[in-house]
Parts: sequence; structure tokens; C-alpha cells
Amino acid sequence: MKKKFVRFLTVLLLMVLGLSMGACSKVENTSSSNGKDAAAKETEEIKDLPKADYKVLKEGEPYHIGVVTGTVSQSEDEFRAAQAAIEEFGADIVKNDTYPDRFEAEIETTIQKITAMADDPDMKAIIVNQSVPGTSAAFQKIREKRPDIILINLTPQEDVIMVEKASDLCIDVDNISRGYRIVKAAKEVGATKFAHITFPRHMSIEMLALRRAIFEEACKDEGLEFISLNAPDPTTDIGIPGAQQYVAENIQSWIDKYGKDTCFFCTNDAHTEPLLRGVAQGGAIFIEPDLPSPIMGYPNAFSVDLSDIAGNWQAINKRVEEAVVKAGGGGRMGSWAYSLGYTEVRGAVDHVIKVLHGQAELTNVEDIKASLHKYTEGANWMASKFVDRQNGQEVDNHVLISQDTYLYGKGYMGMDKVQVPDKYKNLNVDLEAIEKSQEQAEGQAE
Repeated sequence: MKKKFVRFLTVLLLMVLGLSMGACSKVENTSSSNGKDAAAKETEEIKDLPKADYKVLKEGEPYHIGVVTGTVSQSEDEFRAAQAAIEEFGADIVKNDTYPDRFEAEIETTIQKITAMADDPDMKAIIVNQSVPGTSAAFQKIREKRPDIILINLTPQEDVIMVEKASDLCIDVDNISRGYRIVKAAKEVGATKFAHITFPRHMSIEMLALRRAIFEEACKDEGLEFISLNAPDPTTDIGIPGAQQYVAENIQSWIDKYGKDTCFFCTNDAHTEPLLRGVAQGGAIFIEPDLPSPIMGYPNAFSVDLSDIAGNWQAINKRVEEAVVKAGGGGRMGSWAYSLGYTEVRGAVDHVIKVLHGQAELTNVEDIKASLHKYTEGANWMASKFVDRQNGQEVDNHVLISQDTYLYGKGYMGMDKVQVPDKYKNLNVDLEAIEKSQEQAEGQAE
């Protein structure tokens, strides 16, 4: 029962990670108990409804694509991607709205915002990114009155099963394959140890705990020592400044203790900035952020001004690369070259338009990859169907995506050519044991 409850509340916990916004990160939110209760209630009521009964558009037939995102203050990458999609396809096709910043406390408003899109008789598809609490409930309401609308869920922050029931297509970052490929990349760079920095609350989140287990198993297989470290949870009384100070004060001592050939990884965005700065100064290794993007932690860590090139991801990555190399991180530090949140929106809009015109299949991974490639010149994407660990079966409407790692000073690492062994897709994990062990890990958890 506890595990099911944890799965229901996965999103609710993700929303209070203490994130630094302005990158492709989970949106920050101040939650309320009423909001949590409402989310749990909506979860229980989600039904397994039929998928969209859509038809290929006739020549000249009018159509609209709805895109619901966070605001520029909460989800800048997603919001700006929606605006870019409007510029590309026209305001007469793409319609954008935003859900409230305090979405967990205003679930009803979020639901209303999403469902209102379906009042438009020409609406043919609705895309939500990030898919915060209320998204699945809104999709169910839409499906009941508009069975023809394609419903697309990006970066879901709700229970996995609920999301799959409510959506025609769900796309999320592939933390399962990343759990293996990040360790593989670290070894190629020269790592002999892998240090995983988190706190117990994050290890109560199913997908984060699963990725941690995959990290550890991959380290065993690749001959790296796995190290579990705690750093303060920024949602506690210590706050974001205190959590960042802790990492800043301890990263060099960790490097001194475990050596420069240690690859560091943290699960919290607030920890990323001081970790990056310390890794560069100490000569250690950092493969990519938890939520990968060239603007996740790097600009603030190395004082990179990007105001004049906002939205130009090739230019952004180049400027970040120059700063990282100058700081001594060349060949030892990396990221994704393009923002996940931005690319998801652009790719999803392009993909669903092709679907409506009979030029692509909705759940075909190659078609999805093609639309992602359109906006990420030079980058290679991996895509696969989510595998239900309970029965080992692929879920047709749930697609996991991952981008090749870009190593600053070296370029793309070719991780898209690395095959992930099947054992990691079906790894049997004791989630409660992981959470408990994290409480005993080295460092300060609260």
C-alpha cells in the first residue's frame, strides 16, 4: 500500500525539489495539503478510457493545436517553445495558454485551463508540458466530450499508470537508460568512482530511486565504485541558500577523499550550480545534470551571460562550452546540447501536425525522433517504449527519450550508439530499502 501511495504522490514531491528555474527543470511550486488531497482524489477517479478517435485532415480543413505550459517565470523553456511554435506554424493554428504558477494549490484552475481548449470545435490536439497535477483529470474530461482530440502528455508529474490511461501519447526523459549510459560515459571519460548526491525525500520518488539503483548496478558491471552521499534537502528549513552552501563547502573535501577521477551526479537542481563550480575547480568529472540542458546550473556557475542569444541553443551551448573549458572542465564536464523542455514542445507540435496530415504515426518512435531532430541540429536522440516492470511488457503510448551527451571541449560522445542491456529495463528494486539506506549515507540529509 505504501508503494502505491508513493507512486501517487511522485509528482507532488517532484514539485517541491527546490529547483533553480530558467532551465529545463521541474516547475517549482508551493504546495498545500488541500492541493495534495485534490490530486489524490483525481488520481483515484481516472478511468481507462478509449484512445482518440481522430481522422486525417481533409485538404484545407481548419485545425488548431493547443499547447498548455507553465508561465515564463516557472517554465521558461516550455513557454518560449510554444511561442516559437506559434511563429513557425502561425497563430491561426497553434494556441497557447498557461496553467497557474501555484498549480498544486489551484488544481481546479489547471483543469479548467486545459479543458477549455476543447471548447474550440477546430481543436484537434492538446499538448501539456510540464504535465502537472490535474492534467490527467482534464484529459479525462476532454475525452468524455471530445473523443476526436489527440491528448499528449509531456514530462508527466503524475502517477505513471494514471498518465498512460489518460493520454494518447506520453513522452518523458529516459532516466532508465540514462542510469546506465551516464555511468558508461563516466567510465569513458576516466572515472573510477561514481558519487550520487541526493537526500531521503528524493529516494522516496519511484523513478529517482529506480535510476539510483541502476546507477549502482551499472557501476558494478563497469567496475566503478558507487558512493552514496547526502546533501541537505532545500525544501527543509535550511532552504536553497543553505543547501547550496553545504555543497559548495563540501565538494572539495569529497574530491580530496575520493579522488579527481570521481564522477559526481546530483538529483536536485539547486545543488547543481555549486557542484559544477566545485567539480571544475577540483578537476573532477560531471557528465550531465539531472534535468539536462546547457542552461541547467552552468550559466550561474561560470557567470555566463546568455541574454543576447536566448532561444539559440547552438550559440548557448557554444558559449557555455567556452566558459567550462576556461574554468578547467574541458573533457571532464558535459550536458545535453539542447533543452529537453524546449525540444519536447517543438517536437510534439511538429509531430502531431504530421500525424493529423497522415505523414506520421502517433506512437511511432522513429517518427517522434524525426520531429525532435528537426530542432536539434547535430544532436542524436534515442527513443524507446516504456517497459512496465510489473509484467515486462512495452507500453505503446509511453515513449522515453534521451539525447546524446555533449562533453565540453570534446563534442558529442556517441552515447546513442550504446545499447542498454535488458536487465536494467526490468531491474527488481526494493524502493523502500533504497530510501532507508539513503538516510544512513555520508553527509547531511536535512
